[in-house]
Amino acid sequence: MNHEPRTTNHEPTAGASRYTDRMRCVTWVITLALLAALAGEVSAQSAKRKPAPKPKATPVLKTEPAKLTCPSQLGTGVKTQRVFCDVLTGRTIEGAVAVEMPARTGVATLLFDLHNRQTYSEQQVRAGKAFADYVTTVAVVGPDGVLLGRAAAQASFRTAADLFDRVGGGAGPGGMKAVAPVGAEPVRVEIPPAVPRVFVLGERLVVETLDGRDTFSAQGRPVAIVSNVRVEYQPVPAKPAKKSSTRKR
Repeated sequence: MNHEPRTTNHEPTAGASRYTDRMRCVTWVITLALLAALAGEVSAQSAKRKPAPKPKATPVLKTEPAKLTCPSQLGTGVKTQRVFCDVLTGRTIEGAVAVEMPARTGVATLLFDLHNRQTYSEQQVRAGKAFADYVTTVAVVGPDGVLLGRAAAQASFRTAADLFDRVGGGAGPGGMKAVAPVGAEPVRVEIPPAVPRVFVLGERLVVETLDGRDTFSAQGRPVAIVSNVRVEYQPVPAKPAKKSSTRKR
């Protein structure tokens, strides 16, 4: 007896097809729900983030020559054209170099060059006896005498090449004064906002020569020179102009 091979039909039934379609719909719904939840969480996190703060504007500083009162002016430099002002020793602001401070916002900075004083002698230079080493100390104080800062300058002299400048208007050769600035020490002193003016006082001078060492601090003695005095500050902002109101007739 011959038996024909049986064939099995694996085509899905109508019920199975409907079940598969339902599962696909459920899967799509779940996927869309997850995506919506994820998008909401990202949006919430973005909303919580604060914008980065804007960087503060850097204040614009202005540097200008200081309004100076010099009780003992040495004179004007031949080479630099600077005005050189002697600094006298003292314990009060009388006779001190006075600097007016401009209207400003915040702390200002007083700037100047501090020099030692050399009495130049061509004869001593030629004889090899002109050596001198100087250390001078000055103070910057307010109108009430409160100390705002100190500065010191050291310089050595041997020949005319060591001089910072020569000062005209004298009776020496070429119309030069014998006293001349030697060395130049840049000085910066911060000045509080409420201080309207400051004073530069000499404190003491130590001089070492071939003859020995001397210290000078007696009141009223010139012990240093200042030049190139300036003030660095932030100007007070200008007030906005008022709008003029015109009445209609």
